[in-house]
Amino acid sequence: MTKALQSVPYVSSVISIGSTPLGGDYPIRIQSMTNTDTLDTKASVAQCIRIIEAGADYVRLTAQGIREAENLDVIKKELRKAGFNTPLIADIHFNPVAAETAARLVEKVRINPGNYADKRASFEKQEFTEKEYHDELERIHTKLLPLINICHENKTVIRIGINHGSLSDRIMTRFGNTPKGMVISALEFIRIFMAENFSDLVLSMKSSDTAIMIEATRMLVNMMQSEGLSYPLHLGVTEAGEGEDGRIRSAAGIGALLAEGIGDTIRVSLSEDPEKEIPVARKLAGYYPRGIYHEAPDKPLTFKVPLSKPEIFKRINGPLVVSNMTSYPVLDAAGYKKAGYIADTLTGEIKKTDSSADLIIVKNCPEDIPENVSFILPYRIWNENRRKDRLYPLFSPETFHESSFKSEKLNVLLTGSNFNIEYLKNPDPDSTLVIFTFNPENEQYAADFFLNALEENNLIYNIILNPVFRENNLNDLQIKASSLLGRYILDRRIGGISITNIGDVDISDVTALAFSILQCTETRITRTIYLSCPTCGRTKFNLQESVKKIKEATGHLKGLKIAVMGCIVNGPGEMAGANYGYVGAANGRVHIYRGTVPVLKNIPEKDAVEELLRVIEKDQANL
Repeated sequence: MTKALQSVPYVSSVISIGSTPLGGDYPIRIQSMTNTDTLDTKASVAQCIRIIEAGADYVRLTAQGIREAENLDVIKKELRKAGFNTPLIADIHFNPVAAETAARLVEKVRINPGNYADKRASFEKQEFTEKEYHDELERIHTKLLPLINICHENKTVIRIGINHGSLSDRIMTRFGNTPKGMVISALEFIRIFMAENFSDLVLSMKSSDTAIMIEATRMLVNMMQSEGLSYPLHLGVTEAGEGEDGRIRSAAGIGALLAEGIGDTIRVSLSEDPEKEIPVARKLAGYYPRGIYHEAPDKPLTFKVPLSKPEIFKRINGPLVVSNMTSYPVLDAAGYKKAGYIADTLTGEIKKTDSSADLIIVKNCPEDIPENVSFILPYRIWNENRRKDRLYPLFSPETFHESSFKSEKLNVLLTGSNFNIEYLKNPDPDSTLVIFTFNPENEQYAADFFLNALEENNLIYNIILNPVFRENNLNDLQIKASSLLGRYILDRRIGGISITNIGDVDISDVTALAFSILQCTETRITRTIYLSCPTCGRTKFNLQESVKKIKEATGHLKGLKIAVMGCIVNGPGEMAGANYGYVGAANGRVHIYRGTVPVLKNIPEKDAVEELLRVIEKDQANL
């Protein structure tokens, strides 16, 4: 991963998209995209209005052909007649003539360098000599020139939208399907626009993989800073999914960059009605408003999780989850359930699941300690019960420093924003966990200052971050916790998380949220991974319904990654990391993929989920 938190803040230039400026010190702009047929004027206008009334600053519509591009003018006039002046954006793939048509009619056009002048990627190597590669860039330049001239004349903004799922074969042959390949693809187009003195550009680096999206965007920012460029940036995680997972995956990726002062406009891509994306995006932008980055430390964050864990946790593949149950008076079956455990309906035996907390913090020692349950206790109470297994003492760094009794297996130190680094210099990192507690409402960068202090003093511990929220709404807690913790987890800065909430959200939901954040960042997999696109006018089947059916049929397949894509524009590429794909091919028809290879084509939609499951079960049987 590229380094987090740039030492020199990225300040974008200001451009005007219609009457709504973007970049600089202007607020972070919110947008969504319609999923109606762009030729259906009535439906498209109605959906645009719902998106605008939900709070969008811009609305994007697909224009896959010239007829769709031309109808943008009709849609725009109907919106203006209804009193809505929100700028419109045309989304273009594969069709330069559609882009040129739309550029005369709307305020902004999004083009994809992976397919604007190149054919659909075949994922086959295309070796070029230096001259041949240069000739290809000249061909692209020639192809772009008409669009550039039209945008010059009409003051139309262009977004160079790079998708990890649709890089050209030429780029992938030389640079791979990688963040670097994404940045080089953007650079090639930037150079062409600069040569033509066109600067009304917005850039985006999108992927369904949050880590790739973050790394590519950081790399692009570093490149632009080194060359004195400052184009505004559009942020988004493609195919984020629906429901909780879609919100968490988007918040983790977008929030990580907003926290670093990166991002001018955002779109949260959910497999739901597009107007439902706007409140999520608004909350993200509100949590990291323009200028908050100035509260961050000047030094870039580079602290890394130590290679070794305390011995008792080496069996756990990924960050730890610690559940704070100190407010729960008695740990009966209901209490254990809130920490992710289950009780046998016949025997009452407490059993661990993939979503059970690794450690539970309690005030008092339980009389009976179930197998595979581990507790953190105040150190004096631990000392009274130290002969029992799976009990570990909780100290402040000061009391640990002074204490005459300590655990040989694991000691847990609880500290916060007023830490004294001197008391953290003696513990053995192989037998110590440090829980850092802070208030994220007014200390969003407290963890950065703490981790920097550890690094400056050559102290390497597994750190458990414990933000303490005060939320009464689970959706708000999901967005805030995911956007806050995502970058530390994705950058491998911490050893685990412990979310505390003082508010009207059940503890079981808080525990589940911790595991969902790790699941959606793919740092600890405890269930099936689903990717699904938000749909657009290219989608020819009921994607939302298909997602639900696929989840019902495959939810037991822990660890598999299954992608549900509305069309084949980005589908095969975004599925590069998926085991299986369900991709729209034509009206009511679906292709079934194994990786990036279609194994069944043009399956009727009514049979497609069953056929997908049949392919998976056959593969599983042959393992």
